[in-house]
Amino acid sequence: MSKSSHSPAGAAELLDVVVRLNRWVTHHSDWALPLAQVRVLSQIDEWGQARTSDLARAEHCSQPTMTARIQHLQAQGWVARTSDPQDARAAMLTLTAEGRAVLADARGTRARVLQTLMAQMDAPGRERLRAATDTLETLLQMAYAHRPQPPRNAP
Repeated sequence: MSKSSHSPAGAAELLDVVVRLNRWVTHHSDWALPLAQVRVLSQIDEWGQARTSDLARAEHCSQPTMTARIQHLQAQGWVARTSDPQDARAAMLTLTAEGRAVLADARGTRARVLQTLMAQMDAPGRERLRAATDTLETLLQMAYAHRPQPPRNAP
């Protein structure tokens, strides 16, 4: 029996299912990139541009760790660095066209794994999943509408 989605247990159950599904898809995806690199590319893509310090906070890692990740992504030609017009000491990071293509490929690889799994469901099950996806998208839009912007360092 499923717990009510209005209870703290229901929220925990939802998070647990989403995390386990994400982990399963990641485990069964055949990609060459480390997950940490995909996560950084994805975060820059979501924000449009980012500072290294903001990415480190978002990924819960040290700034030196994130700097090393960014340097590797830059060396691959996937991330571009420009000066931050608000802070001359900082740099803004954006995805290059090649970085967007690499990210799209990683996302496509994961989507194909999930599509294979979903193909095993009957039509009503896939329709319920589509409706649940729409509901989760609405929930995510609400969350983003109420979240603060990525933290910025004071000049």
